[in-house]
Amino acid sequence: MMNRQLTEQELTSREQPWREELRKRLTTKERTAIPRAVMPELDPHYRIHTNEEVAQGLSIEQAVVESRRCLDCPDPGCIKGCPVSNNIPSFIKNIERRHFREALDVLSLTTVLPAVCGRVCPQEKQCEAGCIYNKLKKPPVAIGNLERFIADFNRETAHQHSNEAQADSAITSAKSPFFAGIKIAVIGSGPSGLAFAGDMAKRGYDVTVFEALDRLGGVLKYGIPEFCLPKDVVNAEIVKVAALGVKFEKNSFVGTTLPYDSLRAQGFKGIYVATGAGKPRYMGIPGEYLPGVMTANEYLIRYNLVRHEIYGQNVMSLHRKRVAVIGAGNTAMDAVRAALRMGAEKAMIVYRRSEEEIPARADEVRHAREEGVEFLTLHNPVEYIAGPEGTLRAMRLQRMQLGEPDESGRRIPVEIPGAIDEIEVDLVVLCVGYMPNPPELSTDINKSGKGEILVDESSGKSSQPSIYAGGDIVRGAATVILAMGDGRRAAKAMSEAFEKIISNTSLG
Repeated sequence: MMNRQLTEQELTSREQPWREELRKRLTTKERTAIPRAVMPELDPHYRIHTNEEVAQGLSIEQAVVESRRCLDCPDPGCIKGCPVSNNIPSFIKNIERRHFREALDVLSLTTVLPAVCGRVCPQEKQCEAGCIYNKLKKPPVAIGNLERFIADFNRETAHQHSNEAQADSAITSAKSPFFAGIKIAVIGSGPSGLAFAGDMAKRGYDVTVFEALDRLGGVLKYGIPEFCLPKDVVNAEIVKVAALGVKFEKNSFVGTTLPYDSLRAQGFKGIYVATGAGKPRYMGIPGEYLPGVMTANEYLIRYNLVRHEIYGQNVMSLHRKRVAVIGAGNTAMDAVRAALRMGAEKAMIVYRRSEEEIPARADEVRHAREEGVEFLTLHNPVEYIAGPEGTLRAMRLQRMQLGEPDESGRRIPVEIPGAIDEIEVDLVVLCVGYMPNPPELSTDINKSGKGEILVDESSGKSSQPSIYAGGDIVRGAATVILAMGDGRRAAKAMSEAFEKIISNTSLG
């Protein structure tokens, strides 16, 4: 048990004696010979009948052995690939020496949602993509699994409360008295809003998060099924943000039930908009508004709140139904796998590009295949057909082939003339993207033609000096970790702006 609080330098410096000693314990050859740990998972035949989390997490011994694979690089590419700049080698090396509390303390310096990010971030395209092991033609260090392990371990063990207090005290000790009493409003309690709120609270601001719905967490709660991200994990992360001093107001729809001017009247000096992108995108094809064709938002909210009072019980039973999900991103994989758990007889992914270009996380795709999902790649819907009762009966799919690359380098899908398939289906779920639906803040705030709030990329500052924005309301539909990165950048920039104002006032 430690008797004093470690400094950030002691937690993260590669030159600390304990880090140097760890590097000497094993040679590079010995470390790189260790196979990557395989996380236990529920059996596919069992899990499609339950909402239990599929990935079961690493054991302590698995995590410690996996941490030994990390070479503690002097110029770590993993940090460069992390949108919130987690000090990845530092938290992993603390796992290697079994200092699990300190590992969480390292993560707490840069993220408020480690248990979430460890589960849903596309590590293979970010931090793990920058791992030196890729150059060695070996599987990268399991950074996401280790992040999840350390967050879960500290939440589940008897040391939880002392660990969180330790992490919070390490942060709150650096709060600036200059910012005390400055009220900041955050609109939206999703990952970007939580990241911004946490960072501002750590700096000493008086932060209130306004959430339009009756549950906190945004897409983490309404959009991601429990078999990928359990609700109790999200709740625990939100409790940690609240412990920093952040206040939450639910059922507060800024611009409707809570006018923008009232925020000003209540004394809020800065506003961060993190309302996401919840407006569904349609394809504009015949039959798209038939009963039996749903957007992903409606479908997943109903699934995730199946026992909620506004829907009642078993409203989403798909017993012996045929379900097609249009799209192949992470949301599409969540939707199609949820259909199986609701009793679907057949669950299909319809995607206009090839299998190699599927954008969803590799694990999501693998899990879907293991569970029996059928993949109709190089197919694109062109019409939905009603049956005698006026409800969806079938879909007509245009077969596609890949043509020349577009500006992004991806080959463009083009139609194969006359190649149309008709497939019977009872439910279609559209997962073809979302558009922002920004709150009514100010008629003067600049937006794109699609509704995204236009901001300075480096700061998140909008055309209105005191309004910043980030996440999907700026980017369009993106990942949890990119949204969190926006929140952290905006918090830093807004705080620096207030610091400048305060300094100029003091000098005056």
